[in-house]
Amino acid sequence: MVSIDTVYQKVLTFANKEQRGYITPQEFNLFADQAQNEIFEQYFYDLNQYSRNPEGTEEYSDIISNINEKIVPFEKTSNIISGVISANDLYRLGTVVSEGYIRVEEVQQDKIYYILNSPLTKPTFDRPIYIRTSANSITTHPNLTDVTCNYIKKPEKPNWGYVVLDGKAMFDSINASNFELHPSEENELVYKILKFAGITIKQDYVAKAGATLEQSQVQQEKQ
Repeated sequence: MVSIDTVYQKVLTFANKEQRGYITPQEFNLFADQAQNEIFEQYFYDLNQYSRNPEGTEEYSDIISNINEKIVPFEKTSNIISGVISANDLYRLGTVVSEGYIRVEEVQQDKIYYILNSPLTKPTFDRPIYIRTSANSITTHPNLTDVTCNYIKKPEKPNWGYVVLDGKAMFDSINASNFELHPSEENELVYKILKFAGITIKQDYVAKAGATLEQSQVQQEKQ
């Protein structure tokens, strides 16, 4: 995890340089959530991009391994009851399995008619399939009663908790929630939040500084 207070203090140090702007805790929490979500989504984009180049597998192996390491803490399992995935923090659905650890293959909605009506592809209990019917529900063919799945959970919202003393916001660790991202993302979080904050407080130098530092961080990670 990444300390929410450490990131907040770093952001304030940059943003308040020469007293040109102030970021309220409420604004910071909004930017923090947006920054975490952007970084998290980028994991899957990068993983897809690097994995699609078979000739560069060895070259990208460390990068792919690093990305997987960052995703692993978000991997969870859930029961699927009457087609509904029990998890309330579902972000991406992974492998679906039926009783006996038989993998249930996903098929697209527009293919299901042909699959069900062909003797060669018609699903069985030994070769089941499913379609997504909503973000958190599926329909299996044939109908399965004992189904589980792996999935990637959503990162919990970060929150810089605070109490106001003498008109000043003071950190409240009891009501705070840290970032759930890998510790290596601390600087990236700072840079992204600076970029968002600079736009809001109309200080171009803050936004540009954040964007420049963010780009430098990305280039360094890909070397």
